[in-house]
Amino acid sequence: MTSVFGADGKNLPCTVIEAGPCVVTQIRTLENDKYEAVQLAYDETTEKHASAPLKGHFAKAGVTPRRKLAEFPADFKSDLKLGDTLTVEDIFKDVPYVDVVGTSKGKGFQGVVHRYHFRGVGDATHGQSDRQRHPGSMGASSWPSRVLPGMRMAGHMGCDRVKVFNLQIVKIIPENNLLIVKGSVPGAKGSYLLLEA
Repeated sequence: MTSVFGADGKNLPCTVIEAGPCVVTQIRTLENDKYEAVQLAYDETTEKHASAPLKGHFAKAGVTPRRKLAEFPADFKSDLKLGDTLTVEDIFKDVPYVDVVGTSKGKGFQGVVHRYHFRGVGDATHGQSDRQRHPGSMGASSWPSRVLPGMRMAGHMGCDRVKVFNLQIVKIIPENNLLIVKGSVPGAKGSYLLLEA
């Protein structure tokens, strides 16, 4: 993340995203696939790190192997051919807002205070020696005699697919394929994101 001064002089918290170049590796059609979409590949890698089926897939498109593949529904597919390169300016030039999909940071196994913002049980005095960060009572008495499904309890936190809607595009830097959006995006530094215009 960084900060950028907007047109009104305000300092905006922003995230810098490298969004390209992406190459077209497959075009889905109604005749062949029963739906319409464009498959894009990103982040060039070596032949050694691609599986044999993917090497053939990339060779058919006439491109070098890439690390990430993603499909997007496309109305502009008639203008595209296999092997075409899309830059950040091609896709986001006149787009004011973008939706960002990513995998949130993994937090491991967490208790209820961190995971659900429980207060804990009571104060630190009056005999409460080891209950400060515990969940407290969870179920009823003789009926239903069990903890009902959906009860908020300790467990695995993070590593979820998260979608952030309507992030404002502040600036595009086409020579480096950089997209600067207002606000934060899910995931750690250097992680992969899906951008939906």
